[in-house]
Amino acid sequence: MVKLTDLKKTIDESLDKSTLPNDESIEKVKNLELILNIVKSINKSLILEDVLELVLKNAITLTNSDRGFIVLKNSSGNLEYKLGLNAGGSPLPESLFNVSNTVVEDVFHHGQSKFIEGAQSDTNYDPSKSILRLELQTILCSPLITDDKKIGVIYVDSKHLHKIKAREITDTFEILAGQAATAIRNAQLYHGQISAYNALQEANTQLIRAERKALKSSIDTEIGQSLQGLVHIALLETESLMRTLEKAQKDFEAELKDRDLILFDRLKLKSKVAIDSIRSIQKYAHVLMETSIMNLNKDSGDLSRTIHSVIKYISPMKKFHSVKFKTDFKKLPLCNYDSEQIQHLLVHLFTNSAEAKKDATITIKTYSDDKQIFVEVEDNGPGFPVDKVKTFIDLLNLKKGSYGLFLCKSIIDQHNGEINIIEKSQGATIQFSLPVN
Repeated sequence: MVKLTDLKKTIDESLDKSTLPNDESIEKVKNLELILNIVKSINKSLILEDVLELVLKNAITLTNSDRGFIVLKNSSGNLEYKLGLNAGGSPLPESLFNVSNTVVEDVFHHGQSKFIEGAQSDTNYDPSKSILRLELQTILCSPLITDDKKIGVIYVDSKHLHKIKAREITDTFEILAGQAATAIRNAQLYHGQISAYNALQEANTQLIRAERKALKSSIDTEIGQSLQGLVHIALLETESLMRTLEKAQKDFEAELKDRDLILFDRLKLKSKVAIDSIRSIQKYAHVLMETSIMNLNKDSGDLSRTIHSVIKYISPMKKFHSVKFKTDFKKLPLCNYDSEQIQHLLVHLFTNSAEAKKDATITIKTYSDDKQIFVEVEDNGPGFPVDKVKTFIDLLNLKKGSYGLFLCKSIIDQHNGEINIIEKSQGATIQFSLPVN
């Protein structure tokens, strides 16, 4: 692959050798200027689609071809059609990319350009005879290589026979391919960064939404529980007051005057209104408790894959920059679980470890028996105070108001599983289990 700097050096040397430039050197300078202008234009954008279009349009114009195509290597390592244009710049559908696949594959495989003039008489690379069928006369095909890595192929052809000047058009086309490969690779990297950023933003949005939902659920639960307790006491006291008034009115009825009887009736009426109001509040508290419970959306899934997905989308977050994740997964049977809620649970457990130690190493282990799947989340942080925490309930009591821990237990309870503290000599380990299908 000819480099731009090599061609410029060759031209400079040829110009230095003659006082008056000849036609050949003038032509080379024109080609160099053309390449420089093309490189400048394709480097103005980092949008992959724009870069591909600029590269292909200039390649067709440079070689005076009828049409051109760009194919790029996909994640599987195979060539994938990306763009086709005719000489007028109009897009060509993939169905028209019926050029000699042998030529394209051969160029990509060997990393060497092929320039064919008089292609009608050269079908060595085309067992299907597509060159004859398409009446092609001129073919230029170069690999797209950057940092010694092949990323695709650029191809142009024409039905017209025109002389390919090996030291001019071919060198210039190869330079264009080299510069195009760099521009395309930069655009691909930019596209990858944008995609990763968007995925991270979406993950953050989902996490924030989940935490708000969990917080609301926890708050609703705590309010509901508190209301239930307060309302129950208020109802008992008010009903007791009503009974006391009724008994006093009955015991002293003979001694009471009409004005006193009216006062007792008013007090009993007010007590009854209070009782009815408290019972209404009790119903609202009960509804609040019921609606705070998040409904499960269970599906059969791979728990290991769910854990991997959580690690993948939280790792780039600032909170986890210094955290190291390790996994020790055994082969697990499928089980029915709500993947979104289990993700929320894992995020809270990982967050607790990261907050306890900024550079924590978090090890996630999975294993199973005939009835349950077990997940252990272990860190090397300060751990739990052994004199105060023996069970997960102890941990909840120790950290009252922690809606994250409450959410974890609530999620596991809804799955008919268990969540426990595992005593270790160092760090903290929490184990939860889910029933096998």
